[in-house]
Amino acid sequence: MENHFTVYSEDLASKARTGVLELPHGKVETPVFMPVGTNGTVKALTNEDLKDIGFDIILSNTYHLFLRPGEEVIQKAGGLHQFTKWDKNILTDSGGFQVFSLSPFRKISSEGVTFKSHIDGSNFFLTPEKIVEIQVMLGSDIQMQLDVCSSWGASRKEAETALDITTLWMERAGIRWQTARDEENYPGLFFPIVQGNFFKDLRQKSAELVISTDPQGIAIGGLSVGEPEDVFFEYLSYTASLLPSNKPRYLMGIGSPDYILGAIEQGIDMFDCVFPTRNARNGNVFTRKGAFALKKAENHLDFSPIDEECSCKVCRTYSRAYLRHLFKSGEILCSILASYHNLYFINELVKNAREAIREGRFIEFKNDFLKKYLEGET
Repeated sequence: MENHFTVYSEDLASKARTGVLELPHGKVETPVFMPVGTNGTVKALTNEDLKDIGFDIILSNTYHLFLRPGEEVIQKAGGLHQFTKWDKNILTDSGGFQVFSLSPFRKISSEGVTFKSHIDGSNFFLTPEKIVEIQVMLGSDIQMQLDVCSSWGASRKEAETALDITTLWMERAGIRWQTARDEENYPGLFFPIVQGNFFKDLRQKSAELVISTDPQGIAIGGLSVGEPEDVFFEYLSYTASLLPSNKPRYLMGIGSPDYILGAIEQGIDMFDCVFPTRNARNGNVFTRKGAFALKKAENHLDFSPIDEECSCKVCRTYSRAYLRHLFKSGEILCSILASYHNLYFINELVKNAREAIREGRFIEFKNDFLKKYLEGET
């Protein structure tokens, strides 16, 4: 199968690497963080904001867009890019996380999943093929398979059942995606997902089945679902070690600086999470000396920027005291400015990590950053 990914540099002291992923709406340098725009928008930010920060790819969610505004609206608009006026790349999640997180509203079978809409209570049935078809209609640059994610603490039987269904859905989705490529000139890539819960033999089995399909990229699912940090990194390292070096590796659902750097160290190329923007809307911002809450009284007369080392337009212009005032007053501008800053901070972190990998000093960079970030040391 045609290769859309090239590795350009590798860190000798870790598994970290840089590369370029070629997609229908342009090239993406990796490692890369993808902001989450679940409903076709990254909350509180415009497309111009995202481009100004430097993002070439964002994530949207098939399940949520299927419910609202619905297929008819987006199809008549000419696809998701045209509807949202975002002319760079979009990765769409399949709705597999909603299968996991909205358990009271769904029923899983080998055929597909029956959902009860969390919006109006209506019932609908989605198959892996239908999920592919929706993503083709959206015009996704990367689309994900429908999968079943099992939680931390799940029994082996639950994990085996989830993996069996995920594998079946992967095969069916892959066939439908190939048809769209061959007959509908659909240019988007298809990424299957490694599952297996916290059983290493199931993880290995899943990875082998995914690799056997010769995919254009591979996602690691079923992590960051409530497990302790040491277990997360143990299973991330194990799963990543099973994957081929010539495929992009996408770790789903991480967005804190320490987890991002830990993932890059294990050779992960792509990651996404609502964490930076959700935290921002709750008044929590990143700095190189750690995260802090704007609402704290100590910011009342603090006219310094969020982070004196940050060059984003928020830090160049506004003070902690002003942002605290906006948050305490319930002003929308606080969410806008804090979201911009947090995404700028994460994007700069990843850009600096890429540079450190190219220069062969990633571990030193990671350790220096985390010493300040986790311990607040200057």
